[in-house]
Amino acid sequence: MNTHLGNPELTPTSTLAWSDLDGTDMQRVLRGGVIAGVLDAVDGVVAFGLVLGMNPIQVLQYIASGVLGASAFTGGLTTAALGAVLHFLIAFVAAGVYVAASRWLTVLRAHPVLCGVPYGVGVYVFMNYIVLPLSAVPTSGFSTVLLNGVIGHALFVGLPIAWAARRSA
Repeated sequence: MNTHLGNPELTPTSTLAWSDLDGTDMQRVLRGGVIAGVLDAVDGVVAFGLVLGMNPIQVLQYIASGVLGASAFTGGLTTAALGAVLHFLIAFVAAGVYVAASRWLTVLRAHPVLCGVPYGVGVYVFMNYIVLPLSAVPTSGFSTVLLNGVIGHALFVGLPIAWAARRSA
């Protein structure tokens, strides 16, 4: 029996390559990305609205500021729309990474809660400590709501992505 680290749930089921994703996998990515994107957007709008008094347009402009810098806040609905596109692009990439990895590590599909929750935390850490510092996001005007960010990503990003990967397996 070929197992990874002696655990049959960690047995590689295929090589890990984007070109290997089939139609079912793409449905998993779309389902997980849409659900995670919507839930994370609602969470972000509520959290930033309550804590910082931001409206939904400003929250989406903040996302666009990762590419445009501070000028995103003067771009009106155009930069808010760009922020929405970027937000969902990130959600689809996060879902794609999980689905691709779940082809190799079946434990990711078998245990969506145990794997999805820490995956969401990992997405939060990656975005906030690697992506954002490398982006054009202005350093002032916004503060990360740490507790909401970690819990929100665990429940509203990682969990739905893992569940979508399992549901269509």
